[in-house]
Amino acid sequence: MVEKSLVKMRGIDGRICEEFSTKYYGICTIGGMLSAGTTHLAITPLDVLKVNMQVNPTKYRSISSGLKTLWRDQGSSSLWRGSTSKFFGYGLQGGCRFGLYEYFKKFYSDILVDQHKGLIFLLSGASAQVFADVALCPFEAVKVRVQAQRHFAKGLVDGFPKLYAAEGVSGFYKGLAPLWGRNLPFSIFMFSTFEHSVDFLYRDIIKRKKEECSRGQQLAVTCAAGYAAGAVGTFVSNPADNIVSSLYNKNTNTISQAVRQIGLLNLFTRSLPIRFMLVGPVITMQWFLYDSIKVLAGLPTSGGAKTQQSSGRINENSSIAYEG
Repeated sequence: MVEKSLVKMRGIDGRICEEFSTKYYGICTIGGMLSAGTTHLAITPLDVLKVNMQVNPTKYRSISSGLKTLWRDQGSSSLWRGSTSKFFGYGLQGGCRFGLYEYFKKFYSDILVDQHKGLIFLLSGASAQVFADVALCPFEAVKVRVQAQRHFAKGLVDGFPKLYAAEGVSGFYKGLAPLWGRNLPFSIFMFSTFEHSVDFLYRDIIKRKKEECSRGQQLAVTCAAGYAAGAVGTFVSNPADNIVSSLYNKNTNTISQAVRQIGLLNLFTRSLPIRFMLVGPVITMQWFLYDSIKVLAGLPTSGGAKTQQSSGRINENSSIAYEG
């Protein structure tokens, strides 16, 4: 029954919708929500440990000992604190990040016709992330407190009203600036690295255009490029990630205080191993799930800047990897 419905929905070329249509951006947004929400939910225990390592590094010194300490002191349920905030918060962030990235990539490709595609990827990633973090910030504020402050709240349902009663609306957005400081560089480098990695893999490794490869090969390229994107994004965003945790847990009141307290070297190194463990696989799975949803809809996998000129031709600066 489902297959028959999909057949009716699909056009002659097997696509549910045309690229750059309203339905296309809707599919990208839904794909981003599902991929980001489910992957972040799956790694909640490691995220709980990461936050506690940032807030109390003397007690939680390493991944193995930190997990044992959390389990011993607070029980197994503590490893899943903030899971609802992660699912809904990062789901909304993922929907905005991926859906708006596709929109802005088309938008900037059309108005910056003669510019290098790297600039298009940079601007698209930054523009999408600005809105994505506004959606995420209230959920992140509750999540970090639930994970690091044992008696603050049980989860999202009681955490939201408690935070509002204590700090008002400003409490939800206290960390927006450092969140942008963390996620804007991450998003810029993540999308740019992904796009250039896809281009490199098809051009120099596989040496075939994307449309000449099977869907399985295309998704394998997506996974490889996704892991590279996650690794690069993790490193550049680590200082701001430490600052966000410090501010939300009231270890410090300002960004400058947080930098002084944590120390310049620790900004880059504290919790970096666990973030590599977390972010690399998570971003890989996000790209895989996101592109799998696009493939099921009959759409091409991600990668490359494409424009719709009145002549119907692809801009010369476009990546051959995005031709569908």
